[in-house]
Amino acid sequence: MATPNYAYEKRQRELAKKRKKEEKLKRKLEQRTPGAPPQADDAPGDENPPPQPPAGQP
Repeated sequence: MATPNYAYEKRQRELAKKRKKEEKLKRKLEQRTPGAPPQADDAPGDENPPPQPPAGQP
């Protein structure tokens, strides 16, 4: 009779847990921003906007 390969079974459980966690995170992100436009932080060319002068000075 063959002995059980506990390391293989453990690895399969870990992989299943990892897949489930990734799917849950993906669903959560889709739920939060369904079809939302990219954020202003992601827009190219807006890395350093020009400084604004202080209010009250001409």
